[in-house]
Amino acid sequence: MARIPKETVDQIIHHADIVEVVGDFVSLKRKGQNMWACCPFHHEKSPSFSVAPAKGLYKCFGCGKAGGVVQFIMDIEGTSYVEALKYLAKKYGIDVQEEEKTPEQQLAQNEKDSQFIVSDWAKSHYHHLLLNTDEGQGIGLSYLRQRGLNQATIKTFELGYSLDQWDDLLKSATAAGFEQKYLEKTGLVIRREDDNGQDTGRRYDRFRGRVMFPIHNISGRVIGFGARTLKPNDKTAKYLNSPESEIYHKSDVLYGLYQARQPIRSEELCYLVEGYLDVLSLHQGGIKNVVASSGTSLTDGQIRLIKRYTDNVTVLYDGDAAGIRASLRGIDMLLEGGLNVRVVLFPDGDDPDSYIRKVGDQRFKEHLEGASQDFIQFKTDLVSREAAQDPVKKAEAIRDVLQSIGKVPDPIKRQVFLQQTSQAFGIDEQVLITEYNKLVRNASQKAAGGQNSSGSGAAGSASGYSGNQQAAGGGGQRPTPRPLSPEEEAEALMYGASPEDLMGGGGDLLSLTPEELEPVPDVLAQCEREVVRLLLLYSPQPLAPEVSVAQYLLEQLEDTNFKTGLYADLLHLCREELEQGRWPEVRTLIQHGRSDIRALVAELATEKYELSPNWTTHQIHVPRELDLLQTACDNAILRLNKVNVERELAARLEALRHPMDDAALMENLQTIHLLKQMDNQLANMLGTVIPRAAM
Repeated sequence: MARIPKETVDQIIHHADIVEVVGDFVSLKRKGQNMWACCPFHHEKSPSFSVAPAKGLYKCFGCGKAGGVVQFIMDIEGTSYVEALKYLAKKYGIDVQEEEKTPEQQLAQNEKDSQFIVSDWAKSHYHHLLLNTDEGQGIGLSYLRQRGLNQATIKTFELGYSLDQWDDLLKSATAAGFEQKYLEKTGLVIRREDDNGQDTGRRYDRFRGRVMFPIHNISGRVIGFGARTLKPNDKTAKYLNSPESEIYHKSDVLYGLYQARQPIRSEELCYLVEGYLDVLSLHQGGIKNVVASSGTSLTDGQIRLIKRYTDNVTVLYDGDAAGIRASLRGIDMLLEGGLNVRVVLFPDGDDPDSYIRKVGDQRFKEHLEGASQDFIQFKTDLVSREAAQDPVKKAEAIRDVLQSIGKVPDPIKRQVFLQQTSQAFGIDEQVLITEYNKLVRNASQKAAGGQNSSGSGAAGSASGYSGNQQAAGGGGQRPTPRPLSPEEEAEALMYGASPEDLMGGGGDLLSLTPEELEPVPDVLAQCEREVVRLLLLYSPQPLAPEVSVAQYLLEQLEDTNFKTGLYADLLHLCREELEQGRWPEVRTLIQHGRSDIRALVAELATEKYELSPNWTTHQIHVPRELDLLQTACDNAILRLNKVNVERELAARLEALRHPMDDAALMENLQTIHLLKQMDNQLANMLGTVIPRAAM
């Protein structure tokens, strides 16, 4: 595999602005020192995804994804480190010098990259056939021109044509050196099987005699294809899509989003249509903020994609009433996803593609502005017309609208929609609110009932446990006490517990079952974590003349070995940076080759909350950690030392359980005494001494 020189890697990382890179995929808004957005890696309605420009990293406080600019591309694209670097190099115009690779070497990088590579090659192959072969020009290009598409649009969307042959792509790809298995994995080639599902050894092209619509992901890589047949009276499907693969998941893809993402952000609006040609015609007509669901039912993944770039979506419908009815559920999902939804209808028989070709670009834009209405009003008008004068149907229509209002997460918007619905149906608003609340309660009870029935086993065990409690209270057998760990026993002895207490002679704490106890945090790991956090964030900061945080902490830790592997590794990396004459920096360590190191650095360097500027506005001084570094460093070292002393004390107490000679016993008791003194001294220095109860 070709290697990118370290100097080039450093140049890429130096030039790559994390705000610009992340901003290509999500719409960031500044809040305090950082930028925030809804996370692109999981579904959420309130932003918990933070980008810290000064530190060059991102962090989601919901799902935990974190890292630097290269890691972001790896996460969002699901690609390798090398491919992420190439993506950034291309974005910033940095020339990556690497050895020429054969197709076989390229495919060897990894499975996903191999599928990306073969898909990109197929796109170029189809595009070449469209523009440079008699069949492509006479059939494919002729059709596209007939639909009004010009050369610029064809090039922008990289449209193509597949020859009407069984194995054109298969032969061409094989001749170019591509492995057959990747042609099959991407669905470009189909394996023929017999009636028993056995491989016959024959292969053939999936797409034949069709106009090809490459499907791009949000960074512009081809992940699949849509294809339209041009044969009259063809018994096959009019449109055919690539099958699901490692790189193509149709529920997480919107056609045209790669070309539309920046216009959507700048216009703060996304137009949602159904088909490929709708997107192409509108884009060519100057409406570039348009995407298509490609004929599939709208999914949560597609809604999350839209929400990355805007909260506003306008759905463009043709005039077919049945089609509108079938699409209402998808619009309810848009509402539930927190989007502001509007609807535009076209005259019967027209879809966005046909209408813009019929009336022209300007009149089409005027129609979008004049015919746009919010979805609740649109649905109210639709169902009220269908209900006509039938009271029963009208009541059902009202409930139908209320169900949609219930999908809106914003309570103020719900109130406005309820007012509109009241006026539209001529019904008292309070009656609607009462019915709405009833629907919500019924839905909640139904959901709770499903949970109860599915959790009957848990309920049974809970009632069984209550019986044990009652039996214990009434003199019956108590639950078996949980044995204490050596650390817990040591702490109990230090604070005056008797041996009988430790053996479970009556304390309520010891009667708790493991299920009732919260997990005990690893105190030592937390203390080690705090030390490396201070070292990472504040190494160059002075504590005294010519004494930095890094010098102070490392001197204090000279005889201390970290027990937690990950924190020990990060401490070692910080030492190495200092030995090389560099301060440990987040921007450097966030690019480390180990993913667990990158994740830890991102976690230590990001904070979920920032101090409100109102304190400064009102001239109220709130001490920052930077102002109290000496105290923070002292406390971190003292706590770490105290935990290590407690662990050693626990080990010595545990040793007393085992037989030993008198000399060893005396030595052990003396050490326990010294450790208790040290522990008390550390507690005094930390101000954590707890007075013992009178014995």
